[in-house]
Order: sequence, then structure tokens, then C-alpha cells
Amino acid sequence: MESQSLFSGFCSNSITPLYRNPQNPLSSSPPSLSYPCFNQSKYQVSFENQYFLSSQRLRSVRRLLCKNSVEKVSNLVSEKEGSKSWVKRKRLAVFVSGGGSNFRSINQACIEGSVNGDVVVLVTNKHACGGSQYARDKGIPVILFPKTKDEPGGLSPDDLVKVLRSIFNIHPSLLPSFGGKGYYGMKVHKAVIASGARYSGATIHFVDEHYDTGRILAQKIVPVLANDTAEELAARVLREEHKLYVEVTAALCEDRIVWREDGVPLIQSKENPEEYY
Repeated sequence: MESQSLFSGFCSNSITPLYRNPQNPLSSSPPSLSYPCFNQSKYQVSFENQYFLSSQRLRSVRRLLCKNSVEKVSNLVSEKEGSKSWVKRKRLAVFVSGGGSNFRSINQACIEGSVNGDVVVLVTNKHACGGSQYARDKGIPVILFPKTKDEPGGLSPDDLVKVLRSIFNIHPSLLPSFGGKGYYGMKVHKAVIASGARYSGATIHFVDEHYDTGRILAQKIVPVLANDTAEELAARVLREEHKLYVEVTAALCEDRIVWREDGVPLIQSKENPEEYY
């Protein structure tokens, strides 16, 4: 089928590993983790696993890899100024189920050059949603997930797992608070206000087989004002989501995601490579 052919046409592009100090406890190699299940989150960007032998021992490594679109996209390469590393321009798959405002922010950042990548496919469970329409207007292929009786050409969970080994997602609160099954959209912001919490925000995390429990990669704090409504808080959090998702996607595309020895993912500062956050 068309959607299956599109995804089966993806192949892995190896990315130049980070240059790092061998004395640094941080590593470009994450712990060996397996995420066999797909979690339908609202906005997601993907990469996959790779295994390689280090000089000392066999290490399971999730090298940051992006997908090649079946379309003929030029294999652009950019060089970081003043750096020895070369980083191939990444191909990104984005998942949406609504208006896709984060998707639009990421795609616009790719077009403007602040993200070293291109959105080459959009996956959605709603063909008529705003994000899907935006993708079609921009000439980005749209695939339905999951496959249904009415949409037999959609993508099955098995098809998805074969090509997307790891995914990260954005959640509109400071996880682990106000996360898990049932916490989505306006329900999150209403719960935050009802709790009396003084701060909320946005969290980007890796997706595992449970709701909102994957490793936290980045967070942005947003104050909760005394007379906030859920709609007002949601609008402020969403503005931070747009900025945070672009920032993290840029780090992914520049190979600046590294892993602490205890398995916590961190982002290497672009301005000062000796700093991590």
C-alpha cells in the first residue's frame, strides 16, 4: 500500500558522533533500552537505534539517526563553524492529531535554517486535522496511523515499530507531575490550577511503553498566575512549547544530545560545548 511503501522506503543515515573529552562522564551513547510499543502522543519526532563495537567493550548505542524520504531529497551536509564535525541534514517524521502548531514551528525553523533538518513525512490519526492540511499545503506526505477499516491504506503498529525505534514527545506540564493516562490538552491545565501549583510548563521526553514516563530531555517553566484560567495558562505554555520543541529538534539535528552515565539524557550547549543542560 502507498503508506507502507513510503515508510519502507526510509533508510538510516549514520550521523557523525559527537567530539567529546574522554574524561567527560557524559557520553553520546545512551543506555540500552527497548521501546517495543508505540504511544500515540500529540507531537513527536523520531530517530532509531544502532549498535556498534567500542574499543573497550560491546556497547548498545542509540545513535541519533534520521530517516531518508523515498522522495529524492538532496543529501545536504553542513559544517559547524570552527568544528571538526560534519553533520548531515536530518530527515524528520512528525506526528500530529490536531492543529499541529508545534509541527508548524518545527517546519518553519527547518525552512529558515535554524534547524538542520527537513520534515519529510507527517503521521496522523486524523486526515482532516489542521496539521494534516498544513502538511499537504507544504507538499509534505501525510500517512494515517493507525490503519482502519475505512482507511485500509494506513500504517499498522507493526509497520511503525519497524522503522521508528525511539520517539520523543512534548507534554504540557512539568513531568512527572500532571502526566499519565487521562492527562492531555485542557485537562492538564485545569488540574494544575485546581492543585494550587505555582508553576507549570512544558516537558519533552522520550516515549516508552507507558504514558509520559520516558526519560525527560528538556523542560521550560511557566508561572501559574493567581487568576489564571485554564485557557490562559494553556496559551502561555504553548508559546513555550513552540520555542522548546525547535530548540530540542535543533539539538537532535546537530548531534548535541548526550547521555549521563546514569542514563539521563542531556543537551550540549551550542554556544559552550563544555556546558550541558
